[in-house]
Amino acid sequence: MIKKIPVERLRPGMFLHNLNAGWMSHPFLRNRFLVTEECMIERIIAAGIHELYIDTSRGLDDKDAPTEAEVNAQLMEEMQAAVHSETPYRCTTVAEELPNARRLRARATRIIRSVMHDAKMGKAINLEEIDSLVSEIIESILRNDSALLLLLRVRAQNDYTLVHSVAVSAMMITLCYTLSCDRAMLHQAGVAGLLHDIGKVRVPVEILNKPGRYSEYEYEVMKRHPKHGLEILQGVEGMPHEALDVALNHHERLDGSGYPHGQGCETISRMARMAAIADVYDAITSDRCYHTAMPPTAALKKMWEWSRHHFDPSLMRAFMTAIGIYPVGTLVKLESGRIAVVVEPHESEVLKPKVRAFFSTRSNLHIPAQLIDLSRPFGAGGGDRIIGYEDPRKWNLDPTRYLSDVS
Repeated sequence: MIKKIPVERLRPGMFLHNLNAGWMSHPFLRNRFLVTEECMIERIIAAGIHELYIDTSRGLDDKDAPTEAEVNAQLMEEMQAAVHSETPYRCTTVAEELPNARRLRARATRIIRSVMHDAKMGKAINLEEIDSLVSEIIESILRNDSALLLLLRVRAQNDYTLVHSVAVSAMMITLCYTLSCDRAMLHQAGVAGLLHDIGKVRVPVEILNKPGRYSEYEYEVMKRHPKHGLEILQGVEGMPHEALDVALNHHERLDGSGYPHGQGCETISRMARMAAIADVYDAITSDRCYHTAMPPTAALKKMWEWSRHHFDPSLMRAFMTAIGIYPVGTLVKLESGRIAVVVEPHESEVLKPKVRAFFSTRSNLHIPAQLIDLSRPFGAGGGDRIIGYEDPRKWNLDPTRYLSDVS
């Protein structure tokens, strides 16, 4: 049985099932192992890990600890209660905005590739072009906040850094919009998100794209990229202060376990806290050479769990409201045995979006695409509920094909 315990209750003889941390956030080669010595526990605590999961079938038990299933159920209840009921105004549907979003995604990728190349070569960054691009991203999000984010979730591994920068920019703008920030703040957030990883141009490619766990030396080299980013952006006339702040501090954590300076909650700005959330969410929902993407809902649940120590809980609540617990394009399993794509969020019931079912696991056959409003009862176009999520790789489908004719 898998159970969750605070690190203070870890003792030799327990089998670690999950360190409950990012893959680079602990000093062990594996995430699952038997704890044999007190010094191992000391290293786990020193890595800033607060809570973890043990496998009682392979080691000592903690009778008072909740099971993984109980923890997950509690987290989903908390997330549902935390998300606001208000839905941002959308003047177009996702399907209507997709053509604009496709063109914008392509243009944004070209521009950020050029910006990073110029930065690597020591050339000046064209801030005017960045400002123009961010203005376009804002306009797309104000028309419909789901279309561009949906397209940015689909990417090749070799395009990760480029698309990641655009995705973080779009998510920071969306988060600011949810927080009712003014247009100037939306623009500052967009520029900061777009340039937050600019310092990676000074990280050797063999480290940046290494298909495995970093050595201690390699990790130290990677951890320098925030300082490199600050140095690069300081040399650009007119660069917003927020962009400098985010480039330097997007890996800082509220408990002081982040880098490059290990700041605590008292000194990390609100903008840098926003960037930390957007950066981690996009990273763990993306396929990498060393990491398999988590489904969006699972990623939000894990981040909500981490927010007790790493992220600002109030901003995490706003982020879940902005992105949605079941974002458009998410593949889900229904209680009826059907597989469906989320096509539209519900105005108030965050766990009951509109979905389009396309496959029956009971007959093991594709079915005619059917729109289902999960907030409605049986006989009224609804009467089903989400019981889990599906891996989109299994189906090899383009979720955008199911977004048209949503009513």
